Amino acid sequence: MTKVQRRLLLFDIDGTLIHSGGAGVHALKSAFRERFGIADDLHGIEIAGMTDSGIVVSILNKHKIPATNENISAFLDSYVHFLSLELPRRRGKLLPGVLELLQRLKSRRHLVLALLTGNVSRGAQLKLEHYGVWHFFEFGAFADDHHDRNRLGSFARARAKEKHGRGFSASEIDVIGDTPRDIACGKALGARTIAVATGIWSRDQLAKYQPDFLIGDLSNVKGIIDTLGW
Repeated sequence: MTKVQRRLLLFDIDGTLIHSGGAGVHALKSAFRERFGIADDLHGIEIAGMTDSGIVVSILNKHKIPATNENISAFLDSYVHFLSLELPRRRGKLLPGVLELLQRLKSRRHLVLALLTGNVSRGAQLKLEHYGVWHFFEFGAFADDHHDRNRLGSFARARAKEKHGRGFSASEIDVIGDTPRDIACGKALGARTIAVATGIWSRDQLAKYQPDFLIGDLSNVKGIIDTLGW
């Protein structure tokens, strides 16, 4: 009998698994206003695909506020507080096919489901618990680990090895996300990259970054599992 190859599946959150209905952006605005007394509509701040810590640094730099560890931590603490308030107020949703896909994948013992996201870990948990899917993921790599998204893959690999007692080679890893930064992050790891056009980037825009697979959304669960060999 052929031994089934184990795979590590690393999922992005926002625009890939969920839309939070703007909860994250509103929480950032409220946190900035509370901590620093400044109202900012965040115009000109890149958010999609960025790490939370990277976004915070961009906002602080825009207003010439020193991006000290103290200021970044204070901002992120406030952000998580406001995120917990905003999630129930917003009309967010799980994206098409996500719940069924995670249920199907979780039942396959050769697959390890984890997160690779720009969210801080507390924010990731708040979002995914709110939408009822946090429990599908064993661990993750988060903005707490590094502000540079392309560095997060090594944290995910280390945690996978620690948890499963074996390393995962790059050829055994998939990175699934909705932005060019997710594709770049996967390529930096040497992983297979799967782009999903359910965020703000269209299929045509994502195609320019040459992911290994490009999917409109996750609704054709059987087709995706068959195509990707999961």
